[in-house]
Amino acid sequence: MHVAYRPFYDETHTAPNGLLLISLSNNAIEWVLFANCVWCFVRYNIDIMTSRPSGSRIKNETPFILKVLRRNVSIVAFLVVAMSGMIAVYWYFNPNPASVEAVTGAVAAESRDFFDPDAPLAPILKPVKPVPVTQRTQQSPPPLRIGLIAGHRGNDSGTECEDGLTEVEITSDLVEKLATVLRESGIRIDSLDEFDPRLNNYFATALMSIHVDSCDYVNDLATGFKISGSPYTDSSQFSICVQQAYVEATNLPYHPNSITPHMADYHAFREISPGTPALIIEVGFLHLDRDRLVNDSEDVVNGLADGILCYLEEVR
Repeated sequence: MHVAYRPFYDETHTAPNGLLLISLSNNAIEWVLFANCVWCFVRYNIDIMTSRPSGSRIKNETPFILKVLRRNVSIVAFLVVAMSGMIAVYWYFNPNPASVEAVTGAVAAESRDFFDPDAPLAPILKPVKPVPVTQRTQQSPPPLRIGLIAGHRGNDSGTECEDGLTEVEITSDLVEKLATVLRESGIRIDSLDEFDPRLNNYFATALMSIHVDSCDYVNDLATGFKISGSPYTDSSQFSICVQQAYVEATNLPYHPNSITPHMADYHAFREISPGTPALIIEVGFLHLDRDRLVNDSEDVVNGLADGILCYLEEVR
């Protein structure tokens, strides 16, 4: 590897600008010193010539210049020799135009053999020791971690049927079964209560809160599920994955128009870390969907698990 230095050449001069500027700078300093010496020399002699005793009279005075030269022959000779030397050195080191053009052409031709023709050319090549480039190894993604909230657990019973069946019984059972399936896939699971203290600034790959809808009979259409994603963190992809997987596994209808304000502003959305995607899902109605939720919950669990696994594939 080489680094090229390119002094600029001026067509109006016979030497490279860099050399010419150095030469002119040195000559300027020499001329200043020379002028200073002459000035001191003249002042010294004037002071001598004008400082004679008062009342004395000098007859037939010799001209001032001759007196100076006669009294300082050695100094005058030195100044003449020094000035002649400066002129000779400047003349000797100032190349003619032909030599400058010859050097420039030779360097340009030689440089094009080693460098890109469009790259800047330079008559001076300085070798630089190559520095090895170290590449950062790709960082491993953080371990997968899913939080599962068993709706109402640790707080109240939730929806309660006439025969005593409660929502919290269903949600607790579903969370435990879902956690077992996901752990078999190597995923870390946090089983959480409704108002679990760990929810404060909780951070995970995703958070799901499982709930069950009313046990009261409304009409024959009161069957199916609904999902609401966190408005504080983009949870759209998480919601889409769970919705599609749950429909495919259970064939239950999706009711997006029956989402309540309580679901849309679910308390856990405000408690967890803003970087954690989260959703709340009502997996079914305890009246018309009871048998599936209580006695045949395998497809419900598989639908939830497939939705989570779908999302994990998207974020990996």
